[in-house]
Formats: sequence, structure tokens, C-alpha cells
Amino acid sequence: MAQKRDYYEVLGVNKNASKEEIKSAYRKLARKYHPDVNKEKDAEQKFKEIREAYEVLSDANKREQYDRFGHSFSQQGAGGAQGFEGFGDFDFEDIFSQFFGGGARGSRDRNRPRKGQDIQKRMRVAFTEAVHGAKKKIRTTVYEECSSCGGSGAESNDDIETCSRCRGTGAVTMEQQTLFGRTRTQTVCPSCNGSGKTIKNKCSTCGGEGVQGKQKTVNVTIPAGVDTNNQIRMPGFGHKGVNGGPPGDLYIVFDVEEDDVFKRHGDDLVVDVPINIAQATLGDEIRVPTPYGDVKLKIPAGTQSHKTFRIRNKGMTNIRSKRRGDLHAVIKVMIPKNLDKNQQKLFQELKKTDLGNSESLWDKVKAKFKQ
Repeated sequence: MAQKRDYYEVLGVNKNASKEEIKSAYRKLARKYHPDVNKEKDAEQKFKEIREAYEVLSDANKREQYDRFGHSFSQQGAGGAQGFEGFGDFDFEDIFSQFFGGGARGSRDRNRPRKGQDIQKRMRVAFTEAVHGAKKKIRTTVYEECSSCGGSGAESNDDIETCSRCRGTGAVTMEQQTLFGRTRTQTVCPSCNGSGKTIKNKCSTCGGEGVQGKQKTVNVTIPAGVDTNNQIRMPGFGHKGVNGGPPGDLYIVFDVEEDDVFKRHGDDLVVDVPINIAQATLGDEIRVPTPYGDVKLKIPAGTQSHKTFRIRNKGMTNIRSKRRGDLHAVIKVMIPKNLDKNQQKLFQELKKTDLGNSESLWDKVKAKFKQ
């Protein structure tokens, strides 16, 4: 008989791995090598090996004995010789719930109604759509009951048989001799995966899965004020439920495009407003752009660059309170680069005058450094 591999090596974890790390490693490998999913020749043997390693390392007492004595700690190993039986502390339904909708952990009844799996889709939204709200369409693949077999997975009703292994109960019981005595464990029947039935000829449309993917177009209402990574829930637009259970939900996660003019800070917006030096010096009344149309803003004489004016209720709508934020208009005084002769002459004349006592201010600065 071939020598067994180290259990830690089988699960790909180190000897100091926590119980959660061991469980996580097992789940990934079990999904990969389960014979119902992986059709490779050695998949079943690998799955047995993975499961045997998990049964030992997930139990504190067994793990302690294994760390001390290795594989010799039990003449029966960890139930590996019993095939798919002997694994009562892990729910196979947990492995497949990602495909057919989740149920309560530990449930062994595969025939009970279960909610369908949720779907998550990302939607790109223009800035103006985020400001005002919009209606858009999104396409998604939804798994629904197979139209050919009605969800049974069989080519015909005559192809559905009572499982001979569990006699229709969906569960099997095994006895196992361990270092701690003889134990009895009940677990999901591996032949029928807990359904109590087996299929002789699988449905040619869905391959025995009982579901098929369909492309659907869904109308989405984008709320005003939505931001990147905000999401909305659309109940009932997910995958179809199992055994008459309700369908899952569709979650739309938004990606809002940035705007060239407005910068967003929560519910507030910031916009740069350029004015010329004459407007800043003498004051003026200007028009400021907002997402809802231009508004008038009075610029006082002597306004400095980077001065910020708050324009209330011209920001984004809060998707919960429905109140709007504010718009912050940041003044940018633009210094002219190319002047004609007349303008140069006027600035030369202005240069001779006292524009804001600049010389007096410079004298104060120089005096400060002389101290």
C-alpha cells in the first residue's frame, strides 16, 4: 500500500494553521476535486484524501494524536477506507450552495425549498446620471429551471429512481473504529447528494443540473445622488430558487464617472471659477455653472485668488435624506500673459500707483529680517 501523504501537505497548510485556515483550505480543494464537479480519473481518490485529512485536522483531539504519532495513531486512519462516508461534521450542501442557492449550515435535507443565489453586477454611470438619477438597462445571465426537464435533471420521469444506497432517505450511517472507540456518524448520501433519488439518463439540455442560463434584460432605476460603490438591491431578480424556493436578489453596484468641471466631496461639489484681474480688483457679478444651471454670484472688490464662495443646495442629492449638498465656487484670478500695447501702457501707469500698499508690505518684511 502506498504511503499516505502528510495531512498538512494534502490541505496545503502549515502545522501551525488555525482551524479556520484548515477549513478554508478544505473547502477550496473539495470544490475543486469533488467527483460531481471534477471528471478527472483521480478526482475521487484526491477527494477522499482531502476529506480524510480534514476530518483529522479539524478535530482538536485527533489532530493532537496525529501530531504526536502520525498516521499510526489509528489503525483505521480517519475513515479514508470508507470512501465518501464518515464525514459527519461538514455539510456538502455548503460546497454547492454557491451554484444553487444557500441554506442553513448543517441541513441534510436537499429536497427542502431554498432561496436562489444572488447576483451582483457593476454598472457604469455618467456624472449627470448620478446628479439627476436615470433609468438604464443591464443584461445578466440568470439560472432558471430547465425548460426541458422541469428542474428534475432527468431526460424523462422514468429515468428518476430511488437511490439504492440510502433507500431514498438522502443520508447514510457508518461505523468507524478509532483510537477513541467505535463511533456512528450520519452524513449526506454521496450517491444522490442527499436528494434520495438518482438519475439514470441525464437531461440532454441541462446535463442533469436541472437549471439553464438565460440572458435577461433588467430595467434599473438609478437614484439621484448615487456614488461609486453604492449599491441597490432588486429583490427576486437573482437565480431561480431550488425546490420551489424564492429566487435570489440582484445587487447593482455603481461606478460613477468623474466630471471635468465638478469635483465631488461627499454630497458637496467644488468648481473652479476663473476671473480676470480687473474683475477681482473692482468686483463684478458673474455666472457660476452648477449641475442644475448657471447661477449669479457677486464678486466683491479686492477678491483674492482661491477665495471660496458657498452656493447652497447646488450639490449632490443625499440618497437617504434626499437633501442636497452645497456647491463651493473657488475663485481663480487669471494673470494675463499676452497684452497689447494699450494694455501694457495701462499696466505701466498702474504700476506707478500704490496698488494695495505692496511697497509698504515689503518694507515690513525686510524690517522683520533685520531684527
